[in-house]
Order: sequence, then C-alpha cells, then structure tokens
Amino acid sequence: MELKDFSYFLPEELIAQHPRPERDASRMMVLDRRGQTIGDNRFLSLPDYLQKGDVLVINDSRVIPAKIYGRKPTGAIIEILLLSRRENNGQTQSWEVMARPAKRISKNDGIDLGHGCRARVTARLSDKKWLMAFEADGGFESYLERFGRAPLPPYIKRKKSADPDQACDRERYQTVYAKTDGSIAAPTAGLHFSVPILDALRDAGVETVSVTLHVGIGTFMPIETQTVEDHVMETEHYEIGEEAATKINRARRVIAVGTTATRALESAADDRGTIRPQAGETKLFIYPGYKFKRVDALITNFHLPRSSLFLLVSAFAGADLVRRAYARALESRYLFYSYGDCMLIL
Repeated sequence: MELKDFSYFLPEELIAQHPRPERDASRMMVLDRRGQTIGDNRFLSLPDYLQKGDVLVINDSRVIPAKIYGRKPTGAIIEILLLSRRENNGQTQSWEVMARPAKRISKNDGIDLGHGCRARVTARLSDKKWLMAFEADGGFESYLERFGRAPLPPYIKRKKSADPDQACDRERYQTVYAKTDGSIAAPTAGLHFSVPILDALRDAGVETVSVTLHVGIGTFMPIETQTVEDHVMETEHYEIGEEAATKINRARRVIAVGTTATRALESAADDRGTIRPQAGETKLFIYPGYKFKRVDALITNFHLPRSSLFLLVSAFAGADLVRRAYARALESRYLFYSYGDCMLIL
C-alpha cells in the first residue's frame, strides 16, 4: 500500500490557528458508513446522533506544558520539547527530549532556561532525541507549571517571546475532562466537548467512560516510509480501568472520541471485542485493511495527509468515503487540524 495514495492538498488558510470562541461551536461533518452518505451539521447537535445505551469513550490524558525555551552561553536560543521522564531524583529530573536547532546541541552543553532553571545535555539518543537533566529552584514540576508552554504543533504559529495567546492555549489546548498528566499533544477530538454537551449526553442516557492514552511523538510524527506497511509506531502508554471495561463491554454502541481512544480500545480488545482492564504499552498501527474489534463510531478531527491518524480514519470509514469527505470539507471550507472542525463517523 503506497503512502502517496493517502495525500491531499490543503490550502494554508484552512489550517485553524486559534480555537473557536466556544469549544462546542465547531462544524461537524457526519459520515454514514453503511449508507456511504456525507452530511453537514454542528457539534452542538452531537446528542441527536447518540442514544440511550451508547457509551462515549474519552481519553482523559492531560497535556503537560512540555515546550520550553533556553539559551546556551553562546547566546543560541534552544527550543526543547519534553517527551518522557526517565528519572526523578529530588531537585533533578532526567527527560528524553527533542530539541532544535539540533546542530547547535552537543553532549555536556549547559542551557539556561531562566527563572532559576538549568538543563544539561547528558546523551544523544538518536538524530532527533536527546537526554537532558533539568534542575530548578523549587522543583522542575513547579517550573513547568509556571513557565512551560502548551506544546502546540508546528502548523500553529506562536511567537517564542511573550505571547498574548499563550494563556488561551494553556486552557484550550486541553480537554475539559483532562485528568492524568502525560501527553505531549492534545487528544484533539476531545477539544470540542464542553460541560453542557457532556451534561446533555448524560441526560440522554449516554454514559461517558474515561480511558487513558498518553499521546507521544508516535501519534504526530510523520510517516517516512514510502510503503504504509513498513511504518513502525512509537510506543505509547495506555490504561483502562475495571469499571470502564465493564461499561464498555455492556455498551449498545461504543463511540470513541478520537484516534487515541480508538487505539487504546483496540489495543485492549480480544478477538471477540471484549475489553479487559489493563495498563501497558501499545505500538498498534491502524491502516486500511484493519478489522476493528470494539469501536462502533468515531469522533475525530481532520488530519494531516499521509499521517497515521489519516490512515486510521481511512481504515475505519473506508478510504473512498474519506477521500470524498475531505474533498467536501475543502470545498465547504471546514477548518483543519488541532483547533479545527470535526467529523462524526457512524
């Protein structure tokens, strides 16, 4: 299967740069797999499509303020994206990171992060990853909560210096139900949900169940192989509790909010579609030809071409229907990517 077959052209002006004023004000395209139909609606109408006995599965992972900036003694500005914590020894923490510009980084470099925080490069892990030790007066977690930035994807443009949008991003690049720290990118399908929408679903008899999948670089890194099957996903941690598994297993329909919730469910399901409580690591790569075991419907955003997310959606709805849907979205000027509009696939 050739990756080039999952490409499309997106005008830059259709990439959403800011969230809508209200979370639930986005547009929602509705795909019916059985009837092969495509319709247009608003996310506010979501409760009209779900029924009593349905279970909505959300990813409660919380995005950490994982992007920080520092300065080398030479004056070079370094952008650091925290990926995963390796060690926590009191005042010092060791993290696997991505940093740029990579050509300005070497082992044993010191980086001043300001506000009493310092970093030291302890090892090069790959072409794109480094190991860094961080030490901050008052603790590194406290420093991150005060000075870390929302790890917005590169297609959302923000200034490195003082930015009036940063406070908004810290709130809006986070779901209203985020609880468990660990993601370095938002599970963006969940960004549309507001408390009133969740209340309306509950009143309609739709149960909401939380699972956790910490979004890592595997979710958003580009696929670099020409053949789809040759791509290997990065490992991501997921957890599904006993109560959540019980409710999912007795559901009339399982509606996954986002590709991350989908991957958690499909990673945990056995061949009969039964979910067992578990915590573990997943490298599940879903692309056309995959047979879904537990997910019946999907809420998702519009994704980058040639991405693992676009391939997952193509697997779920069918590549031909997705191509038609994206062509319609472009013609109707839907907004794309993290802060953009969404799609409900039934």
